[in-house]
Amino acid sequence: MNRRTPTLRYAAFAAIATVVNITTQNSVLQLGDASDLLALAMIVGTIAGLLTKYLLDKLWIFYDQEIGLKSDGWKFSLYTAVGGLTTIISWSAEAASWTIWGTEVMRDVGAFVGLTIGYMVRFQLDKRFVFSDRQGRIAP
Repeated sequence: MNRRTPTLRYAAFAAIATVVNITTQNSVLQLGDASDLLALAMIVGTIAGLLTKYLLDKLWIFYDQEIGLKSDGWKFSLYTAVGGLTTIISWSAEAASWTIWGTEVMRDVGAFVGLTIGYMVRFQLDKRFVFSDRQGRIAP
């Protein structure tokens, strides 16, 4: 595998998780007034994207084959904690876009931009803190 393969795969998985996140948000927003449901939509979308991205990253980016409640519980907890910073980035971009332009299209653009920046930061944090071996290296 050449050096670009993991980067391309990570970008593809980030795109998949982004689509899951935004699609889930839009599904929640169909339940009523977007202004009233935006916070709930962002939370539900974030959870859906987080679960999707964790599984994809675990198995096909960091090649983590360890399975078990204890191991996955700990890693998912770290993954979620690391995601706190990236969530602030993505939610801020989405909320700012909604506040500034007030349109669904620009809200989605803000979500996309925020998620893209967040995933770039997240990879570095996951590599160093979540899916590293004892010496701080990524699994093969």
